[in-house]
Amino acid sequence: MRLIGGRTTVNGQVLMFLVAALAGIALTGGIRWLALRHRLLDFPNPRSAHATPVPLGGGAAIVMILCAWLVLMPFGDGASFVVALSGAAVAAIGFIDDSRTVSKWRRLVVHGAATALLIHETRHLGPLQIPGLPAVIPVQELCTLIALMWLLNLYNFMDGIDGLAAVEAVTVSLGLTACIYLGRYPAPDVLLACLVTAGASLGFLVWNWPPARIFMGDVGSGFLGFLLGALALVAHRETGLTPWVPAILLAVFVTDASITLLRRMIRGERWYESHRLHAYQWMSRRFGSHRPVTLIVLAVNLLWLAPLAIAAACRPEYAGLCAGVAYAPVVTGALLAGAGHPEADT
Repeated sequence: MRLIGGRTTVNGQVLMFLVAALAGIALTGGIRWLALRHRLLDFPNPRSAHATPVPLGGGAAIVMILCAWLVLMPFGDGASFVVALSGAAVAAIGFIDDSRTVSKWRRLVVHGAATALLIHETRHLGPLQIPGLPAVIPVQELCTLIALMWLLNLYNFMDGIDGLAAVEAVTVSLGLTACIYLGRYPAPDVLLACLVTAGASLGFLVWNWPPARIFMGDVGSGFLGFLLGALALVAHRETGLTPWVPAILLAVFVTDASITLLRRMIRGERWYESHRLHAYQWMSRRFGSHRPVTLIVLAVNLLWLAPLAIAAACRPEYAGLCAGVAYAPVVTGALLAGAGHPEADT
């Protein structure tokens, strides 16, 4: 099994996925024990989706596994080290925020610096080719910076019910793996990093499946949003994988968070403050349980979005069309579910 500088065998890829999953289970269990011992708990408040205190910070297990992997199994001519360093910075500010409140401006500065470093230090891998934008480097990089920072933050917004963020990480990273493999893109090391991401997230999900025994926390949610964007960026620069592919795979999170944000901004609300107005939050209250919502997202990602993303990867000339087809029912569903509606409306 070759791990550096070439393709791994299928057996080797499966093995690394399983090792990451087992490591995720073990590390998350250990972090849960530490969180209980040191009272790092998420206590319920009027906007919480849980009724009893739950240990916090389980996402640190995913951070440790992926940062170790990226450093020990480098790829992309040093790109993996940059991803690990920038991702660790995002995770660190998230961990501090889990422990005590950090101002939104400090978070924004760290997120912006980490994302800018990632974009700058991956230039040598290849040019950005964002559809619909002028082929001007500053324009392409600025729009990529905004998109990656939004992804980082929306992932945090969407980590509000048991299992949801972990299910998204597993399905999106596996979907990206399938797109790279079936589309025959020459990015075997990115493919393997996606599998390790899926495995570590699955290991965490064992503890986070509804009803959750530990929460991911900002340390994990921000890191995962950053990491998924970083892997997509590296794959795009190295191989030309169309940005429509990760956009399709992330459609549920992007749609729910974006519609909710826009509606709150239009109403003049403090959009950056916590709330319970996402579509997934409305649905969980209507169902009276987190599990049905998490299962719905799992089904949509696997049965609807993943096939369309694979089609976009294999036939990039139709990628924009695939994205339109993918988003149409997702946007409709988010609107019908009440994304961004004020609670007084119901």
